[in-house]
Amino acid sequence: MKPHVICHMMVSLDGRIHPSRWTESPDGDRQAWTTVYEDVHGRLAGDAWLVGRVTMAEMSKGTPHPPAGSPPVARPVHLARRDAGRCAIAFDRSGQLHFQQPQIGGDHVVVLLGPRVPDAHLAELAGDGVSYVVAADDQMEARPLFELLGRELGIKRMLVEGGGNVNGSMLEAGVVDEISLLVAPAVDGARGITGVFEVPAATGLKGRVRLHLRSCETLSHGVVHLRYDVQAA
Repeated sequence: MKPHVICHMMVSLDGRIHPSRWTESPDGDRQAWTTVYEDVHGRLAGDAWLVGRVTMAEMSKGTPHPPAGSPPVARPVHLARRDAGRCAIAFDRSGQLHFQQPQIGGDHVVVLLGPRVPDAHLAELAGDGVSYVVAADDQMEARPLFELLGRELGIKRMLVEGGGNVNGSMLEAGVVDEISLLVAPAVDGARGITGVFEVPAATGLKGRVRLHLRSCETLSHGVVHLRYDVQAA
């Protein structure tokens, strides 16, 4: 069964996701917004969180290296751990991520890969103790990948915390059950900047989903927490 998927993000009033460009915090403490975000992340109690390749690369900080030992190369699934408790998951279609260790903040790393990733990269991941799943096709359809994660790793609740393209593609694929949106008292204002949801279709997500307000809560440092249930249109 697919995990319950919550897209959890913090945005400016104009829907942008990179705080480095936002106007200043009204109380002069921009770092406090990160604390609010992490507090809500914890309260949402996910078994796993998922990001895109670019975001994960900022955390993994690895470089290409030969496999440790002579690990077997398995396709489509290699699970280094089944008892991790919490997982840090990343989409990496072309196999560009490298890891210094098999965990991020104590959460076991699982990489979702495209079918064209070479065996040498799979061997590197396996040698580093990283779990991976190779998608069946280039589209990397999310639902079967998520169902496998639920079935094999017992993930019941997953937080999607990616960039606009990852978040948008998950909404478009119909796998997001809920949106948890923290709105900071700031604006970005720059032109041509990716928003919280981006899809390639000219019509965007029109006609794909309906959002139903679940709750609205005012938090500290001027942050508003909006929660929406997501239904197919």
